[in-house]
Amino acid sequence: MSAPEARAVRMLGGDDFSFADAIGGWRGLVESALPGFVYVVVFLFTRTWQAPSIAALAVIAVLVTIRLIQHGSVHQSLSGVVGVVIGVIWAWQSGTASNYFALGVWANVGTLTLVLVSLLVRWPIAGVVMGVVHGTGMEWRKDREQFRRAMWGTAVLGVMFALRVVIQLPLLLADKTALLGTVKLVMGTPLFALTLWVTWLLVRNVARKPEPEDQPQQT
Repeated sequence: MSAPEARAVRMLGGDDFSFADAIGGWRGLVESALPGFVYVVVFLFTRTWQAPSIAALAVIAVLVTIRLIQHGSVHQSLSGVVGVVIGVIWAWQSGTASNYFALGVWANVGTLTLVLVSLLVRWPIAGVVMGVVHGTGMEWRKDREQFRRAMWGTAVLGVMFALRVVIQLPLLLADKTALLGTVKLVMGTPLFALTLWVTWLLVRNVARKPEPEDQPQQT
């Protein structure tokens, strides 16, 4: 799970859901997608890993520089730097352009495994997150309706990660760089935001602290 996605998960405990906040705003969406997009475009022209890697590094460097010049938060851009650098290292060490995207693919495999295990042991991760966010611990597990909603919310997340793995992992193993990069863009932050919204609809009241009852007026 990327840093923007991890930040968006905290929105599950909110009273309202904002797609703009979930994707980090239009700027956040562009910053998360642009390095990968440029990598794919340059790869289509060069069919090597070197030029696309240099282009992706240049793009992320420009994005961070712009943030610094504008005295804005560079946290999201710096998280992108880590992803780009690791992708370039993997592509360089293997000499395979598609390995630029390997970190994201294997991260989805790991997250899917975590989600499935949480469902199998009946500790749905969506419920655990809500208990932490609301500071109520695991009391929600004692409520049948809340437990059911936590299971369904976690299952929705699992479906998204499963789709990513089923589609992207074969492309990575088959070294389909351009197609893999395109699919990752399509199934990236926008899909995650949509999935998170559906999950929020299911679990927004799980583990929430009960509203204090109105005190009777004294006469």
